[in-house]
Amino acid sequence: MSTSVIHPPETKLAPLAWLKLNLFNTWWNTLLTFASIWLVYTLSKGILVWVFTEAEWQVVDANLRLFLVGQFPIDQIWRIWIILIFLALLSGSALAIWARNSKKLAIGMALTPLLLALLPFEWSERFWLVGVSLSGVLGWYLASGIGSKVKPLLYTGIGIWFPVSIILLSGFSNSSLTLTEVGTNLWGGLLLTMILTIGGIIFSFPLGVLLALGRRSNLPAVKYFSIGYIELVRGVPLITILFMAQLMLPLFLPAHVTIDRVLRAQVGIILFSAAYLAENVRGGLQAIPNGQFEASHALGLDAFQTTWLIILPQALRIAIPMLVSQFIGLMKDTSLVAIVGLFDLLGIAKTVLAQPEFIGLQREVYAFISIFYWIISYGMSYLSQKIETAVGLGER
Repeated sequence: MSTSVIHPPETKLAPLAWLKLNLFNTWWNTLLTFASIWLVYTLSKGILVWVFTEAEWQVVDANLRLFLVGQFPIDQIWRIWIILIFLALLSGSALAIWARNSKKLAIGMALTPLLLALLPFEWSERFWLVGVSLSGVLGWYLASGIGSKVKPLLYTGIGIWFPVSIILLSGFSNSSLTLTEVGTNLWGGLLLTMILTIGGIIFSFPLGVLLALGRRSNLPAVKYFSIGYIELVRGVPLITILFMAQLMLPLFLPAHVTIDRVLRAQVGIILFSAAYLAENVRGGLQAIPNGQFEASHALGLDAFQTTWLIILPQALRIAIPMLVSQFIGLMKDTSLVAIVGLFDLLGIAKTVLAQPEFIGLQREVYAFISIFYWIISYGMSYLSQKIETAVGLGER
């Protein structure tokens, strides 16, 4: 006989009733509320005055394209828009299947490109932003109508999105009739930051899972190799690995062999992130009670089936908050590539501040790029909370 968990009924209060219940229910809370309002006003007054009256935002207006895509050729920008439209289609479909009740999130993702169109873009770019929004709505509508039948296509699309994006960005020939080759030295700004972040997440995740499983292996060679790798990489800062990848690696290669600088940085970020991810996954594995192993063995499952079907799904579910926190840190750590000569979002900011007409506008430039980092970090955190709710994390 199956039992279901009965949740307490939800009560929705009107805005005034909520304010009275939470902020003005006693004289002490009323006093604290007014004191907090005064403190926030005092701390934010100077910032708001600077933002709206003193800041010289023309530095952002004049260099907006540089912040977003670096020196990527203007006549090839359509490639980036195709990638974003494909991503919006996949995102809308994924939300409709895995987070059907998150209507606020879906509406927010659909409206974000339209709000971005208010920035000083050209009309052609605003047209593309509308296309991104419509693509997300289309993905939601199709997945809502077809349901689970679209899952295989969604999995395929997610699997090919990153390699297809890299092919579109880089091109493969010098002919104008095909995709013109665009060197990675022209990739920059937010574009390069997101490539390093997404590539680091995609490739470090399976490597980190394997290292976590290897550290718990009964085979001495596998176990001690995993332990050695994890402890060695976690014992040095990321900037050291980036310097090794950029400056030391060419010394070990033949003179005629060269590796792209962006690829070197990407590999360094992947190897660094995998070591930390392995420890997060190992924490999830250790949280699984021994009864799960014994029950799976009693059912006749071998070690691989036990790990793949029983243990690993539960461990990854437990480790979701830690993994997302690490991915957010990874996104912010990509700013270190500016130190080794790559023009990510932070590197572009330094080049903008080197322009004679914009010298001394550090506050405006760094405030602008901080907004991008905050939006991406908050978006990942909010999505993590929705995933935790969907999988029932924290519930008995």
